[in-house]
Amino acid sequence: MFEMFDPMYWAFIIPGLLLSLFASWKTKSTFNKYSRIRGSKGLTGAQAAEAMLQRNGVHDCRIERVGGMLTDHYDPRNKTLRLSDEVYGSTSLSAIGVACHEAGHALQHANSYAFLTMRSKMVPLVGVCSNLGYIIIIASLFFMQNKTGVLIGCVLFATSTLFSIITLPVEWDASARAKRAMVTAGLLSPQETSHAGKVLNAAFLTYLASAISSIMVLLYYLWRSGLIGGNSDD
Repeated sequence: MFEMFDPMYWAFIIPGLLLSLFASWKTKSTFNKYSRIRGSKGLTGAQAAEAMLQRNGVHDCRIERVGGMLTDHYDPRNKTLRLSDEVYGSTSLSAIGVACHEAGHALQHANSYAFLTMRSKMVPLVGVCSNLGYIIIIASLFFMQNKTGVLIGCVLFATSTLFSIITLPVEWDASARAKRAMVTAGLLSPQETSHAGKVLNAAFLTYLASAISSIMVLLYYLWRSGLIGGNSDD
């Protein structure tokens, strides 16, 4: 990790790092706050998600319990919505908000939401291209002093940056669907929906922080190689 000793690396990275730390704290504190408030309808997270799906004509999505904290996710490969222990059986506003957000992804899948489709198709490539790109960048920067190699590495690494950017509209739209459904399906009152929505807004910050961090890392390597900003070790 040669770049760890470069002061400019931290100049690029610190903004995203600080936002990530703040987003993580905000998400956990907001979730904990509203996890102590029970929804007036008495629905669990699983029941709220099921009601949202049924109301929108999605009848082929399974809802399962999964271990871990905030491990909730929707798997489009087998149309399965997995809810963590603290969401699946909880009647709190936080649980209902998170469950409905994940159900929002199932609705996106059912409606062939373009950004979700793009993100799903990128999943197999992101890990491989990102890791390979990093290796090529480091080798080109510190061993071969090859700008062409750095550029190729950055293009490969950029797949993870693009993935994090595409994730933003996917997550925002899922939350928007959840907020509408919580009211129109009668899952929560408007005031309760506002509180549950704060949990989703806080969680969105984590995705925003991830996108900004990825962009800044990419910019650092481009700057370090002299491809942008005029910096060069040649």
